[in-house]
Amino acid sequence: MKKLPAPRITTVLVGMVVGVVAVILGCSILIFIDRYHTAIVQNAGTSSAQAVSQVTGTVTNYLRDMDEAMDLVVASMEQSEQHRDQLFQAFLRIRPDVVAITSYTKDGTLQDCWALDHTPKENIVCNLSFDSSKTDLDGYVTVPHVETIFDSYYPWVVTMAVRLQNSTADWVALDLSFSSISSYISNVGIGQHGYCFIMDDTGNIIYHPQQQLIYSGLKSEETTRLAGMADGTYVEDTVIYCLNSVENSDWRVVGVSYLDELVNRNVAEMVRLCLLLALTVLIVALFASCVLFWLFGRPLRGLAAAMEDFEKDADHFTYRPVGGAREVQELSDSFQHMVVRIQRLMTQVREEEVNLRKTELKALQAQINPHFLYNTLDSIAWMCERGRNADAVQMVHALARLFRISISKGHELIPIAKEIEHAQSYLQIQKYRYKNQFTYAFWVDPACNDYLCNKITLQPIIENAINHGLDLLVEEGHIDVEVFPDGEDIVFRVTDNGVGMSPEQAASILQRGPSDRTGIGIKNVNDRLKIYFGEKYGLQIHSELDVGTCVEIRMPKVREGGYETK
Repeated sequence: MKKLPAPRITTVLVGMVVGVVAVILGCSILIFIDRYHTAIVQNAGTSSAQAVSQVTGTVTNYLRDMDEAMDLVVASMEQSEQHRDQLFQAFLRIRPDVVAITSYTKDGTLQDCWALDHTPKENIVCNLSFDSSKTDLDGYVTVPHVETIFDSYYPWVVTMAVRLQNSTADWVALDLSFSSISSYISNVGIGQHGYCFIMDDTGNIIYHPQQQLIYSGLKSEETTRLAGMADGTYVEDTVIYCLNSVENSDWRVVGVSYLDELVNRNVAEMVRLCLLLALTVLIVALFASCVLFWLFGRPLRGLAAAMEDFEKDADHFTYRPVGGAREVQELSDSFQHMVVRIQRLMTQVREEEVNLRKTELKALQAQINPHFLYNTLDSIAWMCERGRNADAVQMVHALARLFRISISKGHELIPIAKEIEHAQSYLQIQKYRYKNQFTYAFWVDPACNDYLCNKITLQPIIENAINHGLDLLVEEGHIDVEVFPDGEDIVFRVTDNGVGMSPEQAASILQRGPSDRTGIGIKNVNDRLKIYFGEKYGLQIHSELDVGTCVEIRMPKVREGGYETK
């Protein structure tokens, strides 16, 4: 799993400052909004209660005015008829809000009616001003209703009726216009959609500004539940109810207001304002933090950039000290000392590594030469034992050529043409030993002759092909040696038609240690190539049982003076 890069210190510090400011602002906003919401709800309740109180006072004054007018009417009923008529006519002129004064018999029959410019109907079908269900009381006040005793005149009135004791009539009633009080109540608003209405103790609506909607069933009020509640202010989920009783009556004024417009909108507006303010503060804090940490973090960034440059190219790196705070200067000086010391150590390690690689190459070369010499001398001794002195002499001359090329004046790299001559001399020697039991052929691209290769590269491969591939054959063996360019590389390919080997055996040859006798040459060739040219170069073995083996050697194109040990 790939490790994620660590964040920069300036990013961490800016994030911490902005985060702390954001947390403080968030907590402050939450506390402020909570307190503000509570205060707004209280203010909304107080505002609703004040509006209801004003309406209650107005209705109370209205009813008190009705009581005073009724006292005057009752007193006038005890006067003579002529004096009473004059008094009532004058009273009606003074009080235009009084629509009519009526008197009734015990059974509710209209006896007398006093009104300005209006005459009662001859046949009254329904008189809403007299409530026969309340005749057992000494007096009552009706709900607002339409006056129905006049022709073509239907004012909105409230009737106050009182039982008479010393009069020819049993009841006297006073019809007062309710339009003024209804207009006042309708104009009382609590917020944009809040309103007030009047009901009695049993929950019957006396007056509602949306009376038509109530009667048509398009709107309803929870009057039964409200009737059971004491006077006061009640805050529910979305509504604020304020209840207040009217003095000396069973009427109650109810104020209805909505939290959405009185509270929630104000709170939402305040939240938007607070968020805008918080965003502004965060932007300012972010900007200030970035400027501050840019000023203080620039030396650190310069030091970090210098470290990255040093990591990319330590050999040619030249450090320029950075300024800043004292701590940064101390880091800069320490880094400068470290750079000088590391470059010195790198030079020392490089020199030691070159010496080590040279030593390894010499050790490998020394290991190959005795191995080859042992096999060749063994062949010459075998020829001498059998009296083949002429052949032995030719083999000695071939061996001399081999060692002359092998020595190569101490050079590790020799031209490919020389390496081919070396391999041909070796095959000539081996052909004498094996009594011409195999044939061989060379296929060399002339363009490759001038390139350089490691000396004694082909001989160990050919030796193993003969000893472990062709030696066990009954039929005649054959070896092909090919040399050709492949892009920027040179490829040597040694192919035999020997007994072959399994893929496991082919892979194990390149892994055998110095204690293994078989395959020492091949492994050493592979190790020399990797030491000299790098891990991408070396040997590959492809083999199949009873078919043969192909060893492919890959090395880069190298000309005289154009390559150094890696």
